[in-house]
This record gives sequence, structure tokens and C-alpha cells, in this order.
Amino acid sequence: MKQLTDSDIAKMIGDDFIPDDIMTKKAVRTQLHLSKRIPKPDTPAPEHMTIDFHNHTEEEAWKMLTQVAASGTRSATVITGASGILKTKFQQWAKDSVISPFIVSFAPINNGSFMVKFHKNKS
Repeated sequence: MKQLTDSDIAKMIGDDFIPDDIMTKKAVRTQLHLSKRIPKPDTPAPEHMTIDFHNHTEEEAWKMLTQVAASGTRSATVITGASGILKTKFQQWAKDSVISPFIVSFAPINNGSFMVKFHKNKS
């Protein structure tokens, strides 16, 4: 949807519009319900996230990890659990998968979790 400019608003209102008049702009935008029509900008990704793989399937864990890697988050604590397939899978994914280029480094925190640092998102 096109964002209205001052000239667009001036055309709708007529010659009485003064672009520098903030109150007029607010009144016009309120009457047109622009706050509902123009989507709000996305909120930035948090600097750090925690991902817990407990009670998730391999597919769900992969989806969570890829979403965080692509989100722009700079670091994450990944809780895999001390044993099980997801601990092994996470290490494989971080070393050799389509998300490995997003990962700067990963290191174990304890027997069941890892600290992961991601490249800065360039978008």
C-alpha cells in the first residue's frame, strides 16, 4: 500500500492544507485510519535468544534454529539436552548445513547446551 505524502493529503483536503501544520496531518491520518492501513515496521531482532529443543522433533528443532539464524539475532543459547539425537544433530547442522554460513562460532556451555554466535545480518 502506498504511503500518503503531504501532496497526496493536500489534494484530498484542498487548498486549506498547510504541510507544516502537524495537527492537520494528524487529524487527516486519524480520519483515514492510516494507523490500521499502513503496517508498522518490523521490530529489530533481539541481541540474544534462548532456543530449547526439549520436547521437539528434529524437524521442529531445525525450523527453530533456521528462523533464529536468519532473524538477525547475534547470539543464542541452544539447549539440546545432555543426550539424544538433537545434541548430535545440532553440532552437524552448525558445522555442515545451509545454516553453517550464518554461524560464526559455537561452543558447549555444559553437557546439554551451546553458545552460538551468528554473523551480523546485512539486510
